Amino acid sequence: MATTGVLAYPAFVRVWVADTVRWFGTFTSNLALQLLLIETLGADQGAIGVVRAAQWLPSLLFGMVAGVLVDRVRRRPVLVAADTLSAVVLGLIVALAMTGSLTVPVLAVLVFGVGTASVAFMAAHQSFVPRLVPVAALPVANARLDQSMTAAESVGPLLAGALVRFFSAPVALAVNAVSHVVSAVVLLTVKVDEPPPSPRADRHLGRELREGARWVYRHRTLAPYALALHLWFLGVSSVMTVYVIHAVNGLRLDALAVGAALACAGISGLLGAGLAPRAGERWGVGRVCAAGDWLTALGFGAVLLARPDGPAPLVWLVVGQLVYGLGGGLKGPLELSYRNAVTPDRLRARMNATIRSFNWGSIAVSAPLAGWAALEWGNRPVIAAGAIGMATAAAILTWSPFRRATMPHDDAVPAGA
Repeated sequence: MATTGVLAYPAFVRVWVADTVRWFGTFTSNLALQLLLIETLGADQGAIGVVRAAQWLPSLLFGMVAGVLVDRVRRRPVLVAADTLSAVVLGLIVALAMTGSLTVPVLAVLVFGVGTASVAFMAAHQSFVPRLVPVAALPVANARLDQSMTAAESVGPLLAGALVRFFSAPVALAVNAVSHVVSAVVLLTVKVDEPPPSPRADRHLGRELREGARWVYRHRTLAPYALALHLWFLGVSSVMTVYVIHAVNGLRLDALAVGAALACAGISGLLGAGLAPRAGERWGVGRVCAAGDWLTALGFGAVLLARPDGPAPLVWLVVGQLVYGLGGGLKGPLELSYRNAVTPDRLRARMNATIRSFNWGSIAVSAPLAGWAALEWGNRPVIAAGAIGMATAAAILTWSPFRRATMPHDDAVPAGA
């Protein structure tokens, strides 16, 4: 289905617009937050690991519960409320930073708040999109959303680097706060027939949690996919905990150069997301996702070739991010489309929240460990371990039943699309 196919669904288009704005803010903020820690608060790898852990700890604590609760309510109000909360907390971070009142512990508490809002948002969002377009259109719809994300990934770090270099990190963080406000306003205009889930007298939190987990971890193809994805996130988190400080302090690159390198992942990711739907049709979802994981592992492995005393260390970071972004762009739309397509609507929020909880929740464990390991042995061993973990995830996908996964075909249009 061409892009014009998903443009026929106005509710999806509005969500696409909201996502695009939010992602631009998020990718500006991601780099700005680490630069704020390094350059303004004088944080080392350990402190960076603690703040990253605080940001993603809500996924581990609340992720699966959020999936159960979101399955009980309409999803659009959850999206609006989460965006609003994120904007308020980010605005507070900016205000404290600009007045010199921000400390690492306070920042950790505040990003915990942003992370909590994000848990609720993503549990609702990943289950909301399948109501906006037909199942057959999900790969294209998710590819468009991923293209927006990767476009933001290419511009956001570059914008963050420029804002930090010429203004300050709090100014860059303010961009993210504004993006959440815009996203919330646009989502308020989405018109979709989203009836409330039928009330059930037999609802039980523990049983519903177990039902969602059983669906994921007993499924023939979802189980190996989920386990591989958890391992992949552990690897990525370990690398990204030390990536910026390695580039700034180890390779002696400035904020703008680091932003430019990270932006390259968005450029190639945009290409990968555009190729994903046809690649999935031709070779199958499983094979393309496995190939994507191999590419992401190679991309981070290339970082190890950069040396401060070598020729153009920035070149290796650029090459690595281009390869990493291509792999992520190829697999992102397909894996999300597949897992939603094979899951009944009543279980989608729980399925997505279960997978996401362990994915992002793993950062709460891996980030402080990676920070500690980097202080003990240096950044390079941490980057190497992360790349090996990602390669192991790719091997699991390559030699498991998920390798033969394909999209089911269903042309029915969901209610309210």
